Amino acid sequence: MPLMAVPKKKTSKAKSRSRRSANWRLDPPARSLCPQCNQVKVPHVVCPHCGWYKGREAREVS
Repeated sequence: MPLMAVPKKKTSKAKSRSRRSANWRLDPPARSLCPQCNQVKVPHVVCPHCGWYKGREAREVS
């Protein structure tokens, strides 16, 4: 029967939780420029500043 590797010391709560916390991180949302008004907007969404989407006016902005 082969012997398995055994840790010499217990891993502390802080060490294991900090290792797991890397997966909780949220990346900032993607950004793109509106080709019509050159304002920053979310990709694949109507521009909140000018109301254009895919080369046409999708909604009126007052």
